[in-house]
Amino acid sequence: MTKGNCNCGAVTFEITTEISDVYICHCSICRKSTGSGGIAVLVIANDDFHWLTGTKLINTWHKPGHDWQTSFCKNCGSPLPGANDDARMHVPAGLISEGGKNLKVAHHLWVDSKAPWEEIGTSGKKHPESFQG
Repeated sequence: MTKGNCNCGAVTFEITTEISDVYICHCSICRKSTGSGGIAVLVIANDDFHWLTGTKLINTWHKPGHDWQTSFCKNCGSPLPGANDDARMHVPAGLISEGGKNLKVAHHLWVDSKAPWEEIGTSGKKHPESFQG
């Protein structure tokens, strides 16, 4: 069992499947939503993801003209898990507070869009754009 929470601890969740792969997205949208080089996420089937507390504190913003959304805690502003399709949740890896000992960077997405100052290490397969998988 893996658990996670936002920075203030009001929003909590659990993941009921084994997790290992971390996906790092370097696209300009993810860079702007985090204020960093991108975002590290876990891709989890909806059936394996469960909110525990704080769902009334979740705010979601949809980027106009794009098939993209981001969710965040109304209290502390932490990015929160969200669904960009009907089957999977994208869980920010930095929210994991219990479990997750087997996590490793498996994929770098949108490498061709990375910030010019960012250097990507040797771990994980690099994809010029996204991939289906």
